[in-house]
Amino acid sequence: MTAALRLVDVTVAYDRHPAVHHVSVEIPEGACTAIVGPNGAGKSTLLKAMVGLVRAVQGRIEFPRRTRAKIAYLPQQSDVDRTFPISVLDMVLLGRWHGIGAFGAAGAADIDGAMHAIDAVGLRGFEQRPLSTLSAGQFQRALFARMLLQDAEIILLDEPFNAIDARTTADLLALVRRWREDRRTVVCVLHDLDQVRANFPHALLMARELIAAGPTEQALTPANLLRARAMAESWDDTAGICHPSAAA
Repeated sequence: MTAALRLVDVTVAYDRHPAVHHVSVEIPEGACTAIVGPNGAGKSTLLKAMVGLVRAVQGRIEFPRRTRAKIAYLPQQSDVDRTFPISVLDMVLLGRWHGIGAFGAAGAADIDGAMHAIDAVGLRGFEQRPLSTLSAGQFQRALFARMLLQDAEIILLDEPFNAIDARTTADLLALVRRWREDRRTVVCVLHDLDQVRANFPHALLMARELIAAGPTEQALTPANLLRARAMAESWDDTAGICHPSAAA
Protein backbone atom coordinates (compact mmCIF):
# COMPACT_ATOMS: atom_id res chain seq x y z
CA MET A 1 0.00 0.00 0.00
CA THR A 2 1.28 3.46 -0.91
CA ALA A 3 2.29 5.67 2.03
CA ALA A 4 0.62 9.07 2.48
CA LEU A 5 3.37 10.02 4.92
CA ARG A 6 6.36 8.30 6.40
CA LEU A 7 8.00 8.75 9.81
CA VAL A 8 11.66 7.82 9.97
CA ASP A 9 13.24 7.45 13.45
CA VAL A 10 11.18 10.38 14.81
CA THR A 11 11.89 11.54 18.38
CA VAL A 12 10.09 14.51 19.96
CA ALA A 13 10.87 16.00 23.39
CA TYR A 14 9.36 18.60 25.72
CA ASP A 15 11.66 20.37 28.20
CA ARG A 16 14.37 17.89 27.25
CA HIS A 17 12.19 14.93 28.27
CA PRO A 18 11.27 12.54 25.42
CA ALA A 19 7.58 12.30 24.55
CA VAL A 20 7.99 10.17 21.41
CA HIS A 21 10.90 7.76 20.99
CA HIS A 22 12.41 6.72 17.65
CA VAL A 23 9.17 6.07 15.78
CA SER A 24 9.42 4.69 12.26
CA VAL A 25 6.15 3.91 10.51
CA GLU A 26 4.24 4.48 7.28
CA ILE A 27 0.69 5.88 7.24
CA PRO A 28 -1.21 4.19 4.40
CA GLU A 29 -2.70 6.43 1.73
CA GLY A 30 -6.47 6.54 1.40
CA ALA A 31 -7.13 4.71 4.67
CA CYS A 32 -8.41 5.52 8.16
CA THR A 33 -5.71 5.03 10.80
CA ALA A 34 -6.24 5.37 14.55
CA ILE A 35 -3.47 6.27 17.00
CA VAL A 36 -4.18 4.66 20.37
CA GLY A 37 -2.34 4.06 23.62
CA PRO A 38 -2.35 4.89 27.35
CA ASN A 39 -2.59 8.45 28.65
CA GLY A 40 0.68 10.28 28.04
CA ALA A 41 1.72 7.80 25.34
CA GLY A 42 2.70 10.55 22.90
CA LYS A 43 -0.33 10.20 20.64
CA SER A 44 -1.18 13.89 20.31
CA THR A 45 2.51 14.78 20.16
CA LEU A 46 2.98 12.40 17.25
CA LEU A 47 0.01 13.99 15.44
CA LYS A 48 1.40 17.49 16.02
CA ALA A 49 4.74 16.39 14.63
CA MET A 50 3.00 15.18 11.48
CA VAL A 51 1.45 18.60 10.89
CA GLY A 52 4.62 20.46 11.87
CA LEU A 53 3.40 22.04 15.13
CA VAL A 54 6.22 20.43 17.12
CA ARG A 55 9.75 19.81 15.89
CA ALA A 56 11.39 16.42 15.92
CA VAL A 57 14.75 16.48 17.69
CA GLN A 58 15.73 13.47 15.62
CA GLY A 59 14.46 11.79 12.50
CA ARG A 60 12.22 13.14 9.77
CA ILE A 61 8.68 13.08 8.40
CA GLU A 62 8.28 12.55 4.68
CA PHE A 63 5.32 13.27 2.42
CA PRO A 64 6.08 11.14 -0.65
CA ARG A 65 3.33 12.59 -2.83
CA ARG A 66 1.79 15.43 -0.84
CA THR A 67 2.37 18.98 0.35
CA ARG A 68 1.46 20.41 3.75
CA ALA A 69 -1.09 22.69 2.09
CA LYS A 70 -3.21 19.58 1.48
CA ILE A 71 -3.36 18.68 5.19
CA ALA A 72 -6.29 19.54 7.47
CA TYR A 73 -5.68 19.40 11.22
CA LEU A 74 -8.27 19.39 14.00
CA PRO A 75 -6.79 19.97 17.48
CA GLN A 76 -8.46 19.00 20.73
CA GLN A 77 -11.32 21.33 21.66
CA SER A 78 -9.39 22.52 24.71
CA ASP A 79 -6.76 23.97 22.35
CA VAL A 80 -9.27 26.12 20.43
CA ASP A 81 -10.28 29.62 21.54
CA ARG A 82 -14.08 29.75 21.44
CA THR A 83 -14.29 33.32 22.76
CA PHE A 84 -13.15 34.90 19.49
CA PRO A 85 -16.09 37.02 18.21
CA ILE A 86 -16.83 35.21 14.98
CA SER A 87 -19.89 33.50 13.52
CA VAL A 88 -20.19 29.87 12.52
CA LEU A 89 -20.21 30.84 8.84
CA ASP A 90 -17.08 32.98 9.13
CA MET A 91 -15.25 30.25 11.05
CA VAL A 92 -16.17 27.63 8.45
CA LEU A 93 -14.99 29.96 5.68
CA LEU A 94 -11.51 29.79 7.24
CA GLY A 95 -11.37 26.43 5.51
CA ARG A 96 -10.81 28.38 2.30
CA TRP A 97 -7.93 30.40 3.80
CA HIS A 98 -5.41 29.20 1.22
CA GLY A 99 -7.63 30.39 -1.60
CA ILE A 100 -8.98 33.62 -0.11
CA GLY A 101 -5.87 34.86 1.73
CA ALA A 102 -5.58 37.23 4.67
CA PHE A 103 -7.12 40.25 2.94
CA GLY A 104 -9.32 38.64 0.31
CA ALA A 105 -13.10 38.41 0.36
CA ALA A 106 -15.08 35.20 0.15
CA GLY A 107 -16.79 34.79 -3.19
CA ALA A 108 -20.20 33.33 -3.94
CA ALA A 109 -18.69 29.88 -4.54
CA ASP A 110 -16.88 30.01 -1.18
CA ILE A 111 -20.05 30.98 0.70
CA ASP A 112 -22.09 28.35 -1.15
CA GLY A 113 -19.51 25.70 -0.24
CA ALA A 114 -19.52 26.80 3.39
CA MET A 115 -23.31 26.63 3.54
CA HIS A 116 -23.27 23.12 2.11
CA ALA A 117 -20.64 22.08 4.66
CA ILE A 118 -22.69 23.55 7.52
CA ASP A 119 -25.74 21.68 6.27
CA ALA A 120 -23.74 18.45 5.97
CA VAL A 121 -22.80 18.53 9.67
CA GLY A 122 -26.37 19.25 10.81
CA LEU A 123 -26.01 22.96 11.65
CA ARG A 124 -28.44 24.49 9.19
CA GLY A 125 -29.80 27.69 10.72
CA PHE A 126 -26.69 28.24 12.86
CA GLU A 127 -24.74 30.21 10.23
CA GLN A 128 -24.83 33.54 12.09
CA ARG A 129 -24.59 32.13 15.61
CA PRO A 130 -21.47 33.26 17.56
CA LEU A 131 -19.11 30.43 18.41
CA SER A 132 -19.37 31.27 22.10
CA THR A 133 -23.08 30.29 22.11
CA LEU A 134 -22.54 26.75 20.79
CA SER A 135 -22.57 23.59 22.85
CA ALA A 136 -19.52 21.33 22.74
CA GLY A 137 -21.20 19.09 20.19
CA GLN A 138 -22.33 21.98 17.99
CA PHE A 139 -18.86 23.50 18.10
CA GLN A 140 -17.31 20.21 17.01
CA ARG A 141 -19.77 19.99 14.14
CA ALA A 142 -18.69 23.49 13.05
CA LEU A 143 -15.04 22.47 13.15
CA PHE A 144 -15.81 19.45 10.98
CA ALA A 145 -17.64 21.73 8.54
CA ARG A 146 -14.50 23.83 8.24
CA MET A 147 -12.52 20.68 7.46
CA LEU A 148 -15.05 19.68 4.80
CA LEU A 149 -14.51 23.05 3.14
CA GLN A 150 -10.73 22.59 3.21
CA ASP A 151 -11.16 19.55 0.94
CA ALA A 152 -7.82 18.18 2.16
CA GLU A 153 -6.29 14.88 1.13
CA ILE A 154 -4.75 14.19 4.54
CA ILE A 155 -6.97 14.75 7.60
CA LEU A 156 -5.51 14.69 11.13
CA LEU A 157 -7.95 14.55 14.07
CA ASP A 158 -6.94 14.79 17.74
CA GLU A 159 -9.50 13.14 20.02
CA PRO A 160 -12.45 14.55 18.02
CA PHE A 161 -15.18 12.69 19.93
CA ASN A 162 -14.26 13.62 23.51
CA ALA A 163 -16.95 15.31 25.63
CA ILE A 164 -19.61 15.35 22.91
CA ASP A 165 -22.97 13.61 22.85
CA ALA A 166 -23.61 10.21 21.27
CA ARG A 167 -25.68 11.58 18.36
CA THR A 168 -22.98 14.07 17.38
CA THR A 169 -20.34 11.34 17.63
CA ALA A 170 -22.37 9.08 15.34
CA ASP A 171 -22.91 11.88 12.80
CA LEU A 172 -19.22 12.84 12.75
CA LEU A 173 -18.14 9.22 12.46
CA ALA A 174 -20.39 9.04 9.39
CA LEU A 175 -18.33 11.90 7.91
CA VAL A 176 -15.13 9.97 8.67
CA ARG A 177 -16.56 6.99 6.82
CA ARG A 178 -17.40 9.28 3.89
CA TRP A 179 -13.77 10.46 3.82
CA ARG A 180 -12.72 6.82 3.80
CA GLU A 181 -15.02 6.11 0.86
CA ASP A 182 -13.47 9.10 -0.94
CA ARG A 183 -10.02 7.51 -0.40
CA ARG A 184 -8.78 10.37 1.77
CA THR A 185 -6.14 9.66 4.37
CA VAL A 186 -7.51 10.06 7.90
CA VAL A 187 -5.34 9.79 11.03
CA CYS A 188 -7.20 10.06 14.34
CA VAL A 189 -6.12 9.96 17.99
CA LEU A 190 -8.71 7.93 19.92
CA HIS A 191 -9.24 6.32 23.31
CA ASP A 192 -12.37 4.26 22.60
CA LEU A 193 -11.17 0.92 21.23
CA ASP A 194 -14.69 -0.03 20.14
CA GLN A 195 -14.79 3.07 17.94
CA VAL A 196 -11.39 2.16 16.54
CA ARG A 197 -12.33 -1.42 15.72
CA ALA A 198 -15.62 -0.36 14.12
CA ASN A 199 -14.36 2.55 12.01
CA PHE A 200 -10.57 2.45 11.58
CA PRO A 201 -9.09 -0.49 9.65
CA HIS A 202 -5.51 0.51 10.56
CA ALA A 203 -4.01 1.40 13.93
CA LEU A 204 -0.82 2.58 15.59
CA LEU A 205 -0.39 1.52 19.21
CA MET A 206 1.85 3.95 21.09
CA ALA A 207 3.55 3.96 24.50
CA ARG A 208 5.97 6.77 23.67
CA GLU A 209 7.56 4.10 21.50
CA LEU A 210 5.69 2.40 18.69
CA ILE A 211 4.34 -0.88 20.06
CA ALA A 212 2.54 -2.08 16.94
CA ALA A 213 1.23 -0.84 13.60
CA GLY A 214 -0.87 -2.41 10.88
CA PRO A 215 -4.40 -3.76 10.43
CA THR A 216 -6.33 -2.96 13.60
CA GLU A 217 -7.08 -6.55 14.58
CA GLN A 218 -3.36 -7.35 14.38
CA ALA A 219 -2.08 -4.19 16.08
CA LEU A 220 -4.53 -4.17 18.98
CA THR A 221 -4.08 -7.70 20.24
CA PRO A 222 -4.44 -8.34 23.99
CA ALA A 223 -0.69 -9.01 24.19
CA ASN A 224 0.17 -5.69 22.52
CA LEU A 225 -2.28 -3.74 24.68
CA LEU A 226 -0.84 -5.37 27.81
CA ARG A 227 2.68 -4.46 26.70
CA ALA A 228 1.64 -0.84 26.13
CA ARG A 229 0.07 -0.66 29.58
CA ALA A 230 3.15 -2.18 31.21
CA MET A 231 5.41 0.34 29.47
CA ALA A 232 3.16 3.20 30.61
CA GLU A 233 3.36 2.03 34.21
CA SER A 234 7.16 1.91 34.06
CA TRP A 235 7.70 5.39 32.56
CA ASP A 236 10.38 7.56 34.13
CA ASP A 237 9.24 11.16 33.61
CA THR A 238 12.62 12.47 34.74
CA ALA A 239 14.56 10.63 32.03
CA GLY A 240 16.75 12.75 29.80
CA ILE A 241 16.44 13.09 26.07
CA CYS A 242 17.65 10.24 23.92
CA HIS A 243 20.90 11.01 22.15
CA PRO A 244 20.87 10.71 18.34
CA SER A 245 22.23 7.45 17.13
CA ALA A 246 25.44 7.33 15.16
CA ALA A 247 23.49 6.11 12.15
CA ALA A 248 21.37 9.27 12.18
